[in-house]
Amino acid sequence: MAHERNSSSLSRQHVGVEAIWAELKTGIDELYKEKKLPKMTYMDLYTHVYNYCTNGQQSSNSSTPTVSKGRKNAGSAQSGAQLVGLELYRKVRDFLQSYLVNLLKDGVDLMDEDVLNLYTKQWEEYQLSSNVLNGIFSYLNRHWVRRECEEGRKGIYEIYQLALVTWRDNLFKQLNKKVTNAVLKLIERERNGESINSRLIKGVISCYVALGMNEDETGSKALNLLEYKESFENLFLIDTERFYINESLEFLKHNPVTEYMKKADQRLQEEHKRIETYLDSSTKDKLAETCERVLISQHLDIFYAEFQNLLETDKEDDLCRMYSLVSRVQNGLGELKTLLEKHIIQQGNDAIDRCGEAAMNDPKVYVNATLEVHKKYNALVIKSFKNDTGFVAALDKACGRFINNNSVTAQSNSSSKSPELLAKFCDLLLKKSSKNPEEAELEDTLNQVMIMFKYIEDKDVFQKFYSKMLAKRLVQQMSASDDAEASMISKLKQACGFEYTSKLQRMFQDIGVSKDLNESFRRHIANSNEPLDIDFSIQVLSSGSWPFQHSFNFALPSELERSISRFTAFYSGQHSGRKLNWLYNMSKGDLITNCFKNRYTLQASTFQMAVLLHFNTQDSWTVGQLTDSTQIKHDFLIQVLQILLKSKILQCPEIENENDLNPASTLSLFTGYKNKKLRVNINVPMKQELKTEQESTHKHIEEDRKLLIQAAIVRIMKMRKSLKHQQLVAEVLNQLSLRFKPKVHVIKKCIDILIEKEYLERKEGQKDTYSYLA
Repeated sequence: MAHERNSSSLSRQHVGVEAIWAELKTGIDELYKEKKLPKMTYMDLYTHVYNYCTNGQQSSNSSTPTVSKGRKNAGSAQSGAQLVGLELYRKVRDFLQSYLVNLLKDGVDLMDEDVLNLYTKQWEEYQLSSNVLNGIFSYLNRHWVRRECEEGRKGIYEIYQLALVTWRDNLFKQLNKKVTNAVLKLIERERNGESINSRLIKGVISCYVALGMNEDETGSKALNLLEYKESFENLFLIDTERFYINESLEFLKHNPVTEYMKKADQRLQEEHKRIETYLDSSTKDKLAETCERVLISQHLDIFYAEFQNLLETDKEDDLCRMYSLVSRVQNGLGELKTLLEKHIIQQGNDAIDRCGEAAMNDPKVYVNATLEVHKKYNALVIKSFKNDTGFVAALDKACGRFINNNSVTAQSNSSSKSPELLAKFCDLLLKKSSKNPEEAELEDTLNQVMIMFKYIEDKDVFQKFYSKMLAKRLVQQMSASDDAEASMISKLKQACGFEYTSKLQRMFQDIGVSKDLNESFRRHIANSNEPLDIDFSIQVLSSGSWPFQHSFNFALPSELERSISRFTAFYSGQHSGRKLNWLYNMSKGDLITNCFKNRYTLQASTFQMAVLLHFNTQDSWTVGQLTDSTQIKHDFLIQVLQILLKSKILQCPEIENENDLNPASTLSLFTGYKNKKLRVNINVPMKQELKTEQESTHKHIEEDRKLLIQAAIVRIMKMRKSLKHQQLVAEVLNQLSLRFKPKVHVIKKCIDILIEKEYLERKEGQKDTYSYLA
């Protein structure tokens, strides 16, 4: 009884499918032939599908027999629904297949653009019609197709996906080789400069991408790019590689490298545009890799060889283009960085060599030569190499090399020459002169100085010379600008820390305190019954902050002795327990003359004053007499007298040259002295004094370095307790690298000193290992 009712139900379903399909086919035919469908017709077709599916489900459910409880009953109902949906699904599939088989006949004999025109036109129309068809069968998609997919049935798709699968199996597989070849030919024509219809390629590509359905997710809209890659992308990349291998080799035979780079850059831009215009974005990286390998990687040796020529001829645009191209290749820039570094070192050394002896003796010449090289190649790095960190590092390394090791440092046999000359250059900038620049220009120049300072290895040498020169500027009141002095100290502090500039800042504090002290002393003298007959001012300097040596004692002129005694008494009353050591070698004063035709004011050192004041008492003195009377050391007094003879204030007719002075030589005032200026500075540095000072500075630097190295060793060992020799040396070098570069043999000596002082000991049985002794 159950079997008979099922057969009757199946018969009714079969009649129902044929009847409904007759109605549907008429509308679907119209849809695919006319490429459009009236709204009423669309609604009628949708209703036919809906009514058939719902009626079919009711019929199948009502004819289901009563059986045992459980999953078997449910399975019968699903089986009935499957039969109804499957029949209708097959009708649609067969229609699409028949339609495409007929369509294929039109394209079998076509080639090149003709086959592309047919393929893209039919694809666009087929897509549109299939989207509408999917809407008509949306009820079937939502219920029957969805249920089939959920139960794992293979080969069942939503109607739009079914249309794509049918296109793939019946048209694409038969024509794709022709179509792909036609597309590749079209692209090659475009590469050769012809105008093409890129819409044809775009249509084919969109079709290939759309056909890449993921068969493992049947019924869904998930896509993969398998069809696109296998049918087009792989062939396209092979074709691209072949084309550019041939073109690049041929182009380089007849053109210079600079023109080839322009060509390569143009080709890379064209391929990028090709991706944006009609290829799928997934091809972007593979296409770029292919082009870069063929156009750039395979010609890197030629690029590297040309790079040196471009640097020498300052071809900034070509260098920028080469950087842009080579940066596309992994690790391609390494060789360019190395070549740039070598070139800058050579250019720096050449610039200094061109200055000749002037670079050794004139700080301005030396510093400007080095800064010009840095300025030029810093601009090149920014403009041509996009301020790439690797090229910035190459610039820094190169500048460090030629600034610390060049013909000037070699001639002086010391890498310390660069920081010394830089400090002297700062002194020229910050000292009062007729050539002092404006504030803004001075600030800019100080910034340039800090660029060079950054590359100096022996920053402690700079500090020593700078502090000595700053001290002289402050004491002699020769600073062009207090703001500029403060600005420079601030820059040094920012670069090297507070400790580096602490003494420099204390110098400024002392000058400020001295101004207040002078005011107090003037008020004290004004209130006394015996005012001083000369204008007297002092500067009191903290002994630990200023880089001055105590000067020798000599017989003070009576005109000065009273003032000094009164100030000493005043200061002792203000500060008990403090002792004043007078730095006569740093003192100076003004002498007003009455012995010449004009009334001159001579700016003289204390020792010059002591000599000249003797001529108030008698007209002539022998060198021996002056030595006894002033008690100035003989060698030092000779230098003082030589300057006075050279300036023509004193005369000694019995000698031809001031270098011929001897104890018996007689000196007198030259009454015919003339000068265009009424205020004359005769306080010029003495050669011996300068030489002694320079030697003393270098000696102190070496002594200070030993103390700094020992302090660093103690700090490290106190923290580590035990350390091998090589590790200790490496850590010392690292800690002190910002101040100077210690020599390994000096570090070894300092370790031995600390072992003797019992700060460290060698471990028993391990000669290369040290232990810290608390």
